[in-house]
Amino acid sequence: MKKSLSYALSTAFIIWLLIGCGSNEKQSQTEKDFASYVNPFIGASTKAGENQTEFFPGKTYPGAVSPFGLVQVNPNTIDGGDNASGYSYEHTSIHGFSFATMSGTGWYGDLGNFLVMPTAGPMKTFGGRIEHKGEGWRSEFDKKTEKATAGYYSVVLSNYNIKAEATATPHCGMLRFTYPKSDKARVQIDLARRIGGTSVLQYVKVVDDHTITGWMKCTPEGGGWGNGDGKANYTMYFYAQFSKPLKNYGVWSADIPDGWVRKRDEVLSDAYIKKVAEASILKNIKEKEGKHLGFYTEFDTKDKEQVLMRSGISLVSMDGAKKNLEAEITDWNFDRVHNATRAAWNAQLSKISVEGGTKDEKTVFYTGLYHTMLDPRNIEDVDGNYTGGDNKVHTSPNFTKRSIFSGWDVFRSQFPLQSVINPSVVNDAINSLVELGDETGKHYLERWEFLNSYSGCMIGNPAVVVITDAYAKGIRDYNVPKAYQYAINTIERSGNGDKGFAVYCDPRNEGTGYAVSPFSISNTLEFSFDEWCMSRMAGFLGKKDDQAKYLKRSASYKNVFDKESGWFRPKNEDGTWQALPPEGRLKQFYGTVESNPYQQGWFVPHDIPGMVALMGGKQKVLADLNTFFTKAPNDFVWNDYYNHANEPVHHVPFLFNRLGEPWNTQKWTREICRSAYHNEVYGLVGNEDVGQMSAWYVLAASGFHPIAPGDTRYEITSPVFSKVVYKLDPKYAKGKTFTITAENNSPENIYIQSAKLNGKAYNHCYIDYKEITNGGTLELVMSNEPNKNWGIN
Repeated sequence: MKKSLSYALSTAFIIWLLIGCGSNEKQSQTEKDFASYVNPFIGASTKAGENQTEFFPGKTYPGAVSPFGLVQVNPNTIDGGDNASGYSYEHTSIHGFSFATMSGTGWYGDLGNFLVMPTAGPMKTFGGRIEHKGEGWRSEFDKKTEKATAGYYSVVLSNYNIKAEATATPHCGMLRFTYPKSDKARVQIDLARRIGGTSVLQYVKVVDDHTITGWMKCTPEGGGWGNGDGKANYTMYFYAQFSKPLKNYGVWSADIPDGWVRKRDEVLSDAYIKKVAEASILKNIKEKEGKHLGFYTEFDTKDKEQVLMRSGISLVSMDGAKKNLEAEITDWNFDRVHNATRAAWNAQLSKISVEGGTKDEKTVFYTGLYHTMLDPRNIEDVDGNYTGGDNKVHTSPNFTKRSIFSGWDVFRSQFPLQSVINPSVVNDAINSLVELGDETGKHYLERWEFLNSYSGCMIGNPAVVVITDAYAKGIRDYNVPKAYQYAINTIERSGNGDKGFAVYCDPRNEGTGYAVSPFSISNTLEFSFDEWCMSRMAGFLGKKDDQAKYLKRSASYKNVFDKESGWFRPKNEDGTWQALPPEGRLKQFYGTVESNPYQQGWFVPHDIPGMVALMGGKQKVLADLNTFFTKAPNDFVWNDYYNHANEPVHHVPFLFNRLGEPWNTQKWTREICRSAYHNEVYGLVGNEDVGQMSAWYVLAASGFHPIAPGDTRYEITSPVFSKVVYKLDPKYAKGKTFTITAENNSPENIYIQSAKLNGKAYNHCYIDYKEITNGGTLELVMSNEPNKNWGIN
């Protein structure tokens, strides 16, 4: 019913907006404008080409996007390198506005397709490299003219004196260009462009005097995700219309020789650029397929004349792109589309309301919440059609097909957050992963899924964690038997197994990225946790043999603990220890992924008593934990101790709750919130990683965060705000809201003195998911001195 309704009504975007904005609460307009606190420039740097030891960039983007939307209309400043968003704030020139972007990832990135640029003057067929000033159609811009808010971006392109504005709906983008007087103004669309490489084949067709349609095919041969190692294979379709009629238009086509490598570095080489710069310009051609195409339309403009372009995007078909556009943008009223998208953001952001704190803290909070609502994005069309892992068209009858599952990152905070405020998104993501395993015939769950590709990036089996956590919380609207079997297949395919420790994340050598690397500490510890989750899931379903089997395997972490050195140590395949380096447990990548053994060694969230016993007992562990934090730099940027810039340590501040010192959890989470997050471009100390970095802040600043997803326990900590109200989903929760208040809260009063839950004294430093979703109020009383008697039982 959901699918047929969304397609039957030509105003599907308005229906979507009304559903998202529905509320019976009477609030002032100011209170409703949560979007006013969103600063999309927070984290919007890749620090491209510069030393990253001083800080690790967020790699977010400032472009226009709707909540969980397929389309992001984003300014692009750079190609090549490890620049997943295609934008870095340090740059002062732009070569176009793409209609698809990833937020906060490494591994060179992907998307950046359908790059649109307004130009004037002599025609050029190449955008230009940032390090070659004056090359191509690239334009400088004054940073003072750049503006970004939720659902909107604008800038003035200095070379052409053209103001460019962008907004987006779930499946469409809209651009408004304000031109000076010109007899050679134009809009150019680079159909070959792709972050980290190129689309390998493109097609464009002129439909009528205002419309074009076509597609861009992206395969591993064209680089992209992991420079091709991520196996990204997708076709993006478009249906674009111009407010000014097509009279003087055409296609440019570069003659790319057969056999040329067309990946990240090669497409930026002098030889490749020469071919593109010398592309043939084919005037008034109505249809063309080729290896490197672009489309342009040229026209006269009066001073301050506005020319608009709108385009539907689909990963299914050109017809799907057309339906998406007809459903979501029905006229040329740019401001109305922008205002509707802003209202949609307000509806989503209103799921958490905060009081108290500074304006900057609210900006960090709501920008963080905004960043957690970009992915996993909706990749099906308005009629419910989506392209499956078998490259066939499917229709999802009871869930929304979603993609971009950055599993190793997001199982820690992002999904535990969404399980409270957007449980349907969690349900959709699980359905999408399970059905993908069916469609591909692989019958296991991918650890880092990107547009149906099994990229194999990073380590562990995070989808097993997400499914177990969801099931434990009552989020179960998916094929549970199939999900369980695929989880078993996943664990058996890559795990600690009967050997009791891991050397290779993927023993069949089918993975990529870190999957074939011998990081036995990280792999063994992550797999031990995954196997504990598998045991939990088996227990929920009454499968006693599996429960016992995987519970035993979950203790495998003990097999890589070296009693001689007193810490975790990597093993060779034959079980012998690898040689100890001079740096000891501070050696980065010594059996560990993006960490050192000191950092990764704390990752035994499922068996903290067992971990403590291995490490020499509670007092020794507490002393070591305090050293771990006190030796970290004040901003917790990339370092050998508490390194908030990367995920392996994100649970560590909450371990004090389990060790009888909850006041230290309160101390350190408040300090991390204060020092590692800021209302500025460099306001994130590490990659955003598709919502994880921001989700940590949203939860911690609210006053609760899990240690072990798969368990329904959330650790209570010191909230940044005096009042936080979570709206709950009536389909999954008994209560309407869950509220946390913090009396006497301030930057100095960071310690919890006492607590009440629904009016009754509460002396636990944790709260269960069920108590949250039942609704009610957790009242905290704060002071500048710790109460060492509260929360220790």
